[in-house]
Amino acid sequence: MYDLIIIGGGPAGLAAAKAAWNNGLKNVLIVERNWELGGILNQCIHNGFGLHHFKEELTGPEYAARYIEEVKATGVQVRLDTMVLDIHKAAPETDDAGKEELPVYEVAMAGKECGYVCEKTKSIVLAMGCRERPRGGVVIPGTRPAGVFTAGAAQRYVNIDGYMPGKRVVILGSGDIGLIMARRMTLEGAKVLACVELMPYSSGLNRNIVQCLNDYDIPLYLSHTVTEIRGEKRVEQVVVNEVGPDRKPIPGTEMVFDCDTLLLSVGLIPENELTKDAGIEIDRRTKGAYVYENMETSLPGIFACGNVCHVHDLVDFVSDESERAGESAAAYVLNAGKGEAADCIETKNMDGATYIVPQKIRPANIDKFVKLFFRVGRIFPKADIVITSAGEEVARYHKKFLAPGEMQNIVLTKDQLQKCKGELQLTVEEKVEEKEVRA
Repeated sequence: MYDLIIIGGGPAGLAAAKAAWNNGLKNVLIVERNWELGGILNQCIHNGFGLHHFKEELTGPEYAARYIEEVKATGVQVRLDTMVLDIHKAAPETDDAGKEELPVYEVAMAGKECGYVCEKTKSIVLAMGCRERPRGGVVIPGTRPAGVFTAGAAQRYVNIDGYMPGKRVVILGSGDIGLIMARRMTLEGAKVLACVELMPYSSGLNRNIVQCLNDYDIPLYLSHTVTEIRGEKRVEQVVVNEVGPDRKPIPGTEMVFDCDTLLLSVGLIPENELTKDAGIEIDRRTKGAYVYENMETSLPGIFACGNVCHVHDLVDFVSDESERAGESAAAYVLNAGKGEAADCIETKNMDGATYIVPQKIRPANIDKFVKLFFRVGRIFPKADIVITSAGEEVARYHKKFLAPGEMQNIVLTKDQLQKCKGELQLTVEEKVEEKEVRA
């Protein structure tokens, strides 16, 4: 029986494995469905990774390689090309006196080397990452020709397989992968005609808008969407319309682009089929599991981290969060699940915020502080982040610029948490600068 099984060998799974090993677990298994470790980082050959975590700029493969080498230096076991099919509870183990110990889980998996097998484990870290929303998820009218790709699929074709998806490209959505592929396709000789975004703001990082669109004179059409795809065997044209405040196309605003490729960058969805089937509580806002301050889910001994928990902008934050999950899994197993405080504070997003992670906090388990991660629902040029509980203000943080495309975080100290009673509420208050009045 394993002490810990980690599902996913991307940046989240690698960081969790390293932390669990360093904190005392010596019987750890990573299960990865791909034939190599590293996850999505292997196809992200651009730089910009590692600035927070390693204090230097790395490409995606370089960032992944550092963690892979660190994990190889431990005794962590790895099963590649192996798919996890199911997670379920098994009969609990008993000690010599016949007393039941930790609950035991069985992880059913199938792979080329191991065949079909069910492995028992004392704890699990969910690190399956996320997937892209496809064309069917945004319901674009028109024919179904070749030439429609998700941005991530196009990235793999170009960066790993060496294929060009097309020569004249329109991108729907301004997520980070789409913005990065606008630059990548341009560098490979394609003509990117436009990046079209339904919302009145970009859903990507501001630095990617500057470096990937502005620097290459690629127009960004906010409050626009693709209303028709034309073509029989291959995409020939896409029709773009302006949308109103209700997000519906405005008649008479059509623009027709002659192109052979449409890339979709219309959102990421945490890969949580296993999580749901295991009976773990899911947050409808993040599409990931409800987690405590130590990244534990609603099932004791099962932890979630990285993009399977909530979609991150920076892999550095994924690593930090996943190391915390690995440390927590080690503490859970080594302490036989004891020491978990019962008193709990629930976090709740109010006006201006779309979600908060973690969703539950046990103040007695906090050593010095806890980080709250959240996103805002619109652009705030200037705002205050206000934490309240039972109608009383607990903390206030001043922010100069907030955008939905950038995940935010604040730090609450243990003393501040002790002022909270039952529920912690996070509100984003817009600050309007008063213009100087002259006589």
